[in-house]
Parts: sequence; structure tokens; C-alpha cells
Amino acid sequence: MRQYRELKKRYQGSLLLFRLGDFYETFYEDAVKASKALGIALTSRGKEGGNPIPLAGIPHHSADQYIDRLVASGYKVAICEQMEDPSKAKGLVKRDVVRVVTPGTVLSERLLSGNKPNYLAALNPGEKSWGFSVVDLSTGEFLVTEIDASQIGEEIERLQPTELLLPHWILEREEEMVSLQIPENVALEGRDAWLFDDENAGDILCRHFNSTTLDGFGLRSMRLAVGAAGAALQYLLDTQKGPLRHIRGIRVYHISEFMHVDRHTRRNLELVESMDREDADTTLYSVMNKTKTRMGARLLHRWILQPLVDVEHIVHRLDAVEKWVGKIPEREAVREQLSKTSDIERLAGRVGYGSALPRDLLALATSLDVIGSLKPVLRMFTDSLVSSIDSQLDGEAPLVERIRAAIAMDAPATIRAGGYIRAGYDEELDELRSSSKNGRQWLASLQQQERDRTGIPSLKIGYNRVFGYYIEVTKSHLSKVPDDYIRKQTLTNAERFFTAALKEKESLILGAEERSLSREQELFRALLSWLEEQLETIIRIAHAFAKLDVITSLAQLAQESGYCRPRVDTSARIVICKGRHPVVERLNTEPFVPNDVLLDDESHQIILLTGPNMAGKSTYLRQTGLIVLMAQMGSFVPAESAEIGLVDRVFTRVGASDRLARGQSTFLVEMIETANILHHATSRSLVLLDEIGRGTSTYDGLSIAWAVAERLHHGPGGRPWTLFATHYHELTVLERMLPRIKNYNIAVQREGRRVLFLHKIEPGAANSSYGIEVARLAAIPEDVLKRAGEILIDLENGDQHQRVISTDLTREPAQLELFAPVHDPIREKLNSLALEHMTPIQALNVLYELKHDSQRESG
Repeated sequence: MRQYRELKKRYQGSLLLFRLGDFYETFYEDAVKASKALGIALTSRGKEGGNPIPLAGIPHHSADQYIDRLVASGYKVAICEQMEDPSKAKGLVKRDVVRVVTPGTVLSERLLSGNKPNYLAALNPGEKSWGFSVVDLSTGEFLVTEIDASQIGEEIERLQPTELLLPHWILEREEEMVSLQIPENVALEGRDAWLFDDENAGDILCRHFNSTTLDGFGLRSMRLAVGAAGAALQYLLDTQKGPLRHIRGIRVYHISEFMHVDRHTRRNLELVESMDREDADTTLYSVMNKTKTRMGARLLHRWILQPLVDVEHIVHRLDAVEKWVGKIPEREAVREQLSKTSDIERLAGRVGYGSALPRDLLALATSLDVIGSLKPVLRMFTDSLVSSIDSQLDGEAPLVERIRAAIAMDAPATIRAGGYIRAGYDEELDELRSSSKNGRQWLASLQQQERDRTGIPSLKIGYNRVFGYYIEVTKSHLSKVPDDYIRKQTLTNAERFFTAALKEKESLILGAEERSLSREQELFRALLSWLEEQLETIIRIAHAFAKLDVITSLAQLAQESGYCRPRVDTSARIVICKGRHPVVERLNTEPFVPNDVLLDDESHQIILLTGPNMAGKSTYLRQTGLIVLMAQMGSFVPAESAEIGLVDRVFTRVGASDRLARGQSTFLVEMIETANILHHATSRSLVLLDEIGRGTSTYDGLSIAWAVAERLHHGPGGRPWTLFATHYHELTVLERMLPRIKNYNIAVQREGRRVLFLHKIEPGAANSSYGIEVARLAAIPEDVLKRAGEILIDLENGDQHQRVISTDLTREPAQLELFAPVHDPIREKLNSLALEHMTPIQALNVLYELKHDSQRESG
């Protein structure tokens, strides 16, 4: 227990699994936590201060599944192993923690998503900008950047790390932590501030990469980024207790390289997560994911969240996709070969981490072996992207040859029992196996000889780890036991014996088996060590496979779904002909109604879209955003044709939601999102507004919507392309006041009391919101609908101030419409004048009368 307490003191923040024989035990408070989280028995062992010591244990051979459950429950788990053979140890067996498992360092396939990375992130605060780093232990991917503090929350939410490292002092500043807007599902880990010091962190990185400088990684003068990266790497070294050879490099990125897609846009457009978390099929990712490998699936996930803003790179991707669209047999052949590959990125991670098993190596060899079938097909293509993929698929032959020479094709799942090194690979191992096999044959022969000699037909020779080899005789035949049998063990229904000859052979057999198992492990470690030296080749091939998988899957999607190649350039307009929503058209059983979009900086900067609910306004807005995003990630798009002027950011203000936990109402959230747009939109941004100001009174809401439209039209920060859907019909007068606003509406056909939504966008303003008709579709009681119709007529006729609407109750008068007609006798008299038939003196008399009437009206 003293040994346990010393280790627990070193790993206070972790639940300590303490190895005792065939079990991992937990004690004290850890035992209580483990029993609850795992549903296992809570017992006790010994006493301390007169009180029983709580104890809960799990078998070591099945510990992985329990560890996974503990980590999924939010615990850090420190795994303490016996560091020497208990049978050879003198005194207390040495023990130490060999690994700490945390949310950001899991390697279990049960906890890792095949479709997205598992990032550990680190933040290093500065005065203006912060260092930010993410690393995926399962693949070795290592990224670093420096960004403004206001962008931290967005970047964390985009990359979705499972664990975040920060200096302790930041965690203690509640106001600053709130301002970072870190998602609640990210586990936070405080670390000492000196670990983020750039000099200390630089030394850690240089030692790991065996380099004298970090300039070659592009980290010169990126002091804060170095601090974040070094802190992340040191955390991995501290928790994993190993060299992490698969982390071969570090890549600097800048958020300016990609279209900015904030959390609201990712959520509202349902890029990779559905608003309905139980329905994952409603995301853009679910529709676009035709990949055949997990590597490709993760890369596609990254491309969707990181659309490009470099036209040349976008065109390179589109060129590659276009080539594969037209090569159907070749594409199918490549995709068939890719389907035979395993997750090479994570296999490389297990090799570098030292946790790879024989079957992992066989999977790696099988995956690399498909390169021979891919090469002839790839060489038919001349575009730059495919040519670069072809050049990266090289150097696999020695790897495949060495693995298959060493590993038996029927290798077991684990290495505990041996039998995974192929016969003929090592002469010494073959000899040891032969000795062991001959010994077993001798035992089988001895069993038959002893049966014949003793006349005991049920006599058998067996083995267990405690007593070794034995001769077992049931009690009914004990009288037949020869004198040279030596008693070894008594059972309920039998006795076990041994002979001098059996004991001698046991030493030979067990010695050969033990040496055989040891030799296999030695050979396997040597193979892993050799593969570690080839990791750069393996990782390069993995990345090439992922890119080829995404390109061919985008081509498959385009060909299956009738997508077109977009033209992406730096022009100042977005023109989409017969665009469609990629998700809605896939999920709808009825044919999707396509629509056109024209946005430019001359006459169609802002489209003001009116029409009833359920008619398709939100779908139109979202499909425009998705088409732009798909085009700039390098994909074909759901349209007949599309010209996309490069977009730097897509903003969305869609739907109603509140954040009650933060004290933010629905309307406040709406205003915060709108403010973000007005502060950051540029003339190359696309803004999608689905209602502004609906969460407050009519006057307030309309005034805000009006002012927002004017601000977007005039600038000053920029004049973004905007689709503005609204129920405020009064806004349609802006078309006559502002030159770059155009009215469009959703076509509706009325049939009696029913309305038919045509889902077609056409020029002009809608003549009604059809709210009562939509309410009828929702099965609102007919008497309510009838009464609503009566009240609507009164409101539209402006009678609300002349009479009480309700026949039974006095109600608050309805709010006046801002632009409702007002009775004005002076204006009516002016409109009735025939000035062209008046003499000057008549005109002066009329003017005098109007002045008199005006003075009387004003009291």
C-alpha cells in the first residue's frame, strides 16, 4: 500500500489501475469511482485506521474495454504495471505507471472515430495573438498556428479537440475562460506555465525531431506557436512514456488559407453535424462521403470544414475530379482497390507507438500491396494533382516483402501465445519449435504407453502453469497406480502424479517453448524497429491514398448525382443556374425544384426574399451557401451551371435559439449573430439572413431589419453578397430606394382556402405571408383559424383603433403597422387639385385654405 500511495501521489489527477497478479486493482476513492463507472463489485482489502480499505478490480487480460469505459466517463486513467517477473523478483515487485490514458490520447478503436481525427490541443496565451497547436496521437498529425484571441473559440470548435491544455493561471480566470467560448465537451487540463515557455518548448521539439533549429518547419519568430506545440508534445511524452516515433514533423497553417466558416454557419448549414443529433444522414458530409477508406473519410471531413480561398489550388482539385468523372471503368477499378486497404495512417501510428500487433502488420502489407494495381491506372492521368499522388505511391515493395516473409498469414490476434512468426523466417526459431513439437509427440506417445502399462484406460497427461506436466488418474483406478508414480496433487475425483522421466522431459519441452516464445518476441520487436525507420514512407503513402480516395469519391458523387463543374474565379458575382440543395434532394421522395441565383456588386448585391413559411426560403438560402462551399473545397456542385466569385467567408443568421445557461435570450442571440456579420463581412463575403428582428415588437424588429439591410448595402466595411429572407413586406420598398437591392419571392398558387407551394423563386415581392394557410396545414383548430381570419381583416383595414375587436373581452389594441395608410384630408385635397386648369389667383386662394386647414389640424 505504501508503493500504491507513492504512485498515486505522482498521478493525483488520474484514476490509478494498480497491477496485482492477474488483476488491475483500484483502492480508496478510486475504487468507489471505478465501481460506479464500470458497474463492478466494491469490496475491501485490509484495514487502515480500523476502517476497511475500499477495493475494486478488473482482469488485466480484458482491461482495455474497462479503460475505454472509464475514459468515456471522463476519467484520466494511469496504468501501473509490474516492471519485473514476480517469480524472479526479490522482495516487493517493482511497479510503475507505463501510460496515462486521457480523452486526447486514446488509441482504442472503440473510442476513436474512423471519420475524424482525435485531437489533443494546446493554447499558449499572448498579448494580442495566441499560440495554438493540435496533435492526433493515433496518426501523428501535428499542426500549429498563431491566431487572435477572439478566434480561439471558433478554431477549437472547427477542429473539435477532445482535450485542451492551458496554463493553470488561465483556468483560474473565469471571465477570460468565458470569453474564449470553449465548447463544453472539451476536457480541460491545466499545466505549469513554464511548459509553455518558447525556449523550453523549442528544446523539447528539437530533441524529438533530432534537429538543431525549428526554422525548417516554418516556426521562425512564431514564439507563441512553439510554446503551444512544445507543451502538447511534452504532455504526450509524459502520458505515453514512449518515444512517439510516428510524429515525424509539424506543419504550420494559417487560417487565412481557408474560407472562414464560423460555428453558426457550420451548424445552420449542417456541414458535418446535424441539428438533430439523432439523424446523422442530414449533413452535407453524409451526402458527400463516398470514400472507401477511413483516411479518405477524415480528409473529406477536413476539406468540408476548410474550403480553399486560393483559386489555383481550387482549380487543381476540380481538374482532378473532372478527369475521374469521365473515366468510369478506371474510377471503379481504383475504388475497388482502395476498398481493400486498411487505415494506414493509424496503422503507422501503432507501429511508431510500438503497439502494433502481427495482424496489424499483415493489414499494412495487404494495403500497400494494392499500389501495384493502382500505378498503371494513375499513369493515364496528366493533371498535376493525380501526378503528385502517383509520385507519392512509391517504396512499398520492400515493406510488403519483409512483412510477409516474417508474419504467418494465420497469425493469432495477440502475441502472448506465439505462433505469429512464419516458419522458415528464422533458423533458431524453427529448431526450438521442432524441439517443442517433438516433446509433445513424446508426451502423446507416453500417454498411450502408460495406459497400456497400467491398464488404466482413462489415464491422461495434462499441463497447467502451476504444477507443470502431470499424469492424472481417477480415484476409481488408484489401485492400479505403479510404484514409480510420485504423488503431485489431490483433486476431488482424481489424483495427479509425475515420474522422473516426465519431469526431465518437462524441462526440455518448457525450456524450448519459453525460448521459442522469447525468440518470436525478439524477432517481432526487430521487425517493428525496422518498420519504424520506414515510417516516413508509410505515412507518405497513407496521405496519397487519402487524397486519391477523396478525389475519386467526389467524382463518383458528381457522376451519380448529376453535379456540374463550377467555374471559380475572382470575379465579383455568383451565378447559379438551376441550383439544388444536395441534402434535401437526396432525402426527398418528390422531385426537387431547382432555382437560379444571381448576385453581383452592381445591381443584385442583395436579394430580398419574401414569401410564406414552408415555401422554400430557408432551403434556397442554405443551398446557395452549400454550393459555394462545395465549389471552393474543389467539388462539383448540384446545379446545371455555376460561376462562383471567390468567397472569403460565409455568414448565416438562421433560425431561433437561446442560450439560457449564459443568460442569452433568443432575440439576444439573434442580435449577437447579426452583429458578428456586420463587423466582419467584406465585399467578398456571402451573407445568408433568414429573418432579422422577429424576436421583438414589430416596430423594433422592422426598424432593425431595415437598418441592417441599409448597412449591408452601403458598407462601410464591405458590401457582401446577401440573401435576405424576411416576412417584413414593408422592406420591399427598399428596391426603389437602394440600387443594389432586388425583390424576389417564392411562387404560391391558391386553390380556395388551400395554398400550393411551388418552391420556385421569381422576381417581385410576395403579396402575402399565407400564415393562416400554413397554420391550417399544421392542424390548428378551424375555429381558431376562422377567428384569426377575422382579426387579420380588421388589422389590414386599419380598424383596430376604431372598435374593440373581441365581442366578449376588451383586448389591447393591436400595434399599428409602420406603413399602414393614414387618413389625411390635406393630402386628399392636394391630390384632387387640377393645377393645370387654375389661374395664379385661384392657386393662391387654395394655398391659403390649405394653410388654414393645417393650422386647425395642429390645434
